[in-house]
Amino acid sequence: MNDLVETLLVYLQQSHAYYLNNALVALSDAIDHLIAPCTPSRRRAVRRFFDEYRDELERHFQYEESEVIPYVKGLLAGRRQPGFSIGQLKENHTFVDEKFSDLRNLINASLPQECDLRERQALLVFIYTLRKDIHHHTSVEEDILVPLVRILENPDSPLPEEPGDGAPSALSTREKEILVSVARGLLNKEIADLHHISINTVITHRKNITRKTGIKTVAGLTAYAILNGLVDISDIE
Repeated sequence: MNDLVETLLVYLQQSHAYYLNNALVALSDAIDHLIAPCTPSRRRAVRRFFDEYRDELERHFQYEESEVIPYVKGLLAGRRQPGFSIGQLKENHTFVDEKFSDLRNLINASLPQECDLRERQALLVFIYTLRKDIHHHTSVEEDILVPLVRILENPDSPLPEEPGDGAPSALSTREKEILVSVARGLLNKEIADLHHISINTVITHRKNITRKTGIKTVAGLTAYAILNGLVDISDIE
């Protein structure tokens, strides 16, 4: 297992270098070329959004390089860093899909006609492909690396169940609290304020709830909460 973890760490580092030094550079150039005919204010709006996203992604990769990877290497060497766990990695992933969707919508719906249609379509394909690639990168971390590292953190714990085998994964206490808030119709910001957590953490919990239950809609999650005795139907009518 240790060899697999080490191979995954090499893959992650190589991926980070590719995204930062190749893919994002090419995407930035393509965006600049597309928006060149736009007014200065429109160019600034698109550039600012992209630059903020790129900076976020760079900070996330730096976090993985400076915190996550050394932590995992320490575990492989028999050392445990107090106050850190691999579960913290997932909380830093929520912005990736959201920002890519917003960038796609900006390019698709908000740019004026003077932007070349063929270049617009080519850029949308580029964004879609890169988004899918980064999503796979994130899945490798969350679905393969994280479970393996949890075994390193707790060698005596049972192996994680294979997805789709047996009953759905049990919700944690915090996830049940978030689910109850969702069922009661609270928005993400209201849930964050109620539980004294960030909106990104709320989004992460909601994604985990959907992954564990297989239910995506608010109506379905509300029914799940009622059927599992987490809320009474009279509380939400």
